[in-house]
Amino acid sequence: MRILGLAVLLSVACLVVAQEPAQESPVAQPPTQQKQSHPVPRPPDKRPTQEDEPETTFKVSVKLVNVFTTVTDGNGAPIGGLKKDDFKIYEDGIQQNIAVFARESALPLSIVLGLDASLSTRKDLPLEIESAKRFSRAILRPQDGLSVMQFSEIVKEVVPFTNDERRIEQGIGRVQTGAATALYDAIFLGATSLEKRKGRKVMVLITDGGDTLSQTNYQESLRAAQISETIIYAIIMVPIEANAGRDLGGEHALIQIAGDTGGKYYYATSINQLDRAFRQISEELRTQYLLAYYPPKKSYDEYRRIKVEVDPKALEPPQDTRIHVSHRTGYYTGSIE
Repeated sequence: MRILGLAVLLSVACLVVAQEPAQESPVAQPPTQQKQSHPVPRPPDKRPTQEDEPETTFKVSVKLVNVFTTVTDGNGAPIGGLKKDDFKIYEDGIQQNIAVFARESALPLSIVLGLDASLSTRKDLPLEIESAKRFSRAILRPQDGLSVMQFSEIVKEVVPFTNDERRIEQGIGRVQTGAATALYDAIFLGATSLEKRKGRKVMVLITDGGDTLSQTNYQESLRAAQISETIIYAIIMVPIEANAGRDLGGEHALIQIAGDTGGKYYYATSINQLDRAFRQISEELRTQYLLAYYPPKKSYDEYRRIKVEVDPKALEPPQDTRIHVSHRTGYYTGSIE
């Protein structure tokens, strides 16, 4: 009887243990080693496997193409108050019907703030940190989220998406100097973290523009940003000494990525210029327009070009032809992975 009683007690204990809820898994972090673990994006001409095709066809047939657009005047100041009829949107040269038109103010905003912590930015890092703290305080609303990422020879998510100002500032303050620069890896991983977020998706990079170590190349990082609908703003820190240590090729590549994703670039050599760049980014994000349309159904993983036009004469008061319309230049119908 005693043995039987112990067996019953053991059975009950096992049942209780089995019914206990599993521990919640931690949120996945970007890789902190040499990034062998992140997937290399599929090139545009590669076909999907047979089992991928049904899901992809479904997405292409129902998903709106979102085009966040900023319109600025000849002095670079954002133009607000525009109406749906002031815009025309084209895909591969064919005008599309604008199914959704909205001003951005009610849409949640997800921001990845990427800080270059490589050795080449060591002198500027304290300025970057203080200016980034002011930016986060100024831009965030209750519905928004900001993630802090540092990149050097590795890419590390210091703070996951949150709108807790204290947590963000503490995370920014923990950024430490590294050695090399994995800029394209940072863009790729930042875009991946934004892909499933709702609303507007933005990446703000403070860097000197050079890339020395990435596993991901320029085209792969750009493709990831375009697929995830990420708008990239680049603040390029310029050495005080004339052209000393500058990577002009890297700067131009970063400028191209910013333009192709609908963002902008800024040069900064001082804390005042850094703060000014952050203010201009904030102003643009408050005066964006959302244009959305249903795309023509085409084959998998095609790249499609987008163009948005605004008639200067339709504005009140009429503007000259120097107005500038910023938006992503195209999109892929596939996914990052």
